[in-house]
Amino acid sequence: MMEDFNSETDSDYTSYWRDWFISSRGNEYFCEIDEEYLTDRFNLTGLNTEVPYYQYALDLVTDVFDLDADDDLREQIEKSARHLYGLVHARYIVTTRGLAKMLDKYKKGDFGKCPRVMCDGHPLLPVGMHDVPNVSTVRLYCAKCEDVYNPKSSRHASIDGAYFGTSFHSILFQVYPALVPEKSVRRYEPRIYGFRVHASAALARWQDRFREDMKARLHEAGVEAKYIEDSEVEEDLDSEDDDEEQSVDTKNERVVGDAASGRMDLGH
Repeated sequence: MMEDFNSETDSDYTSYWRDWFISSRGNEYFCEIDEEYLTDRFNLTGLNTEVPYYQYALDLVTDVFDLDADDDLREQIEKSARHLYGLVHARYIVTTRGLAKMLDKYKKGDFGKCPRVMCDGHPLLPVGMHDVPNVSTVRLYCAKCEDVYNPKSSRHASIDGAYFGTSFHSILFQVYPALVPEKSVRRYEPRIYGFRVHASAALARWQDRFREDMKARLHEAGVEAKYIEDSEVEEDLDSEDDDEEQSVDTKNERVVGDAASGRMDLGH
């Protein structure tokens, strides 16, 4: 029955557990790890301290598990086996064999297309934001706009980013430089009735909004700070007050002068 399974590895068949894991919904980002790689202890250096039930988990992944365990223990070992496979996967996909398998999935668009309109549906690559597990989930990298995105499916969004690592996509394009696309230089330009919005106007609006936000944050922090514009406004107000005072003084001087010369109508 096992001979009915097709495999990309050098072995004649795919082990039951790995075949189940790769074909499970939500695990489409993973490639199959060669059995020779899994059985080479050098490739697993240091993982025994990071994975609970390490030996049982390794036996399950390599399909040599032979332990009559209860359901609870079996569930724990199964969880450890998935975690172990993910950690080994991060190491495997930066090897020559692993890069070739991930490249094939990349060309087929198994990781999705870039949601940015200007990228014209360019294929994505899974990338981790951290190499340490249980820190962040997997993201998708677009080589055209050089930005990262969240997976659309919630099943993929829950995958640990450490199972792909932070270096995989960079190594892939170093090994296959012909795959590096031309950078996206097109940008969306807002228009009003077909006319482009002037850049200086947009910049002025952004500066005003940023200034008001900064003032609010400083006020909340108890810091009283004045901007140059505020000083100019105060100077304008002071100048207006001075002009008014000067006008009043001039008027008073005129009244006093008229009274002294006898030209002031005291009847009014």
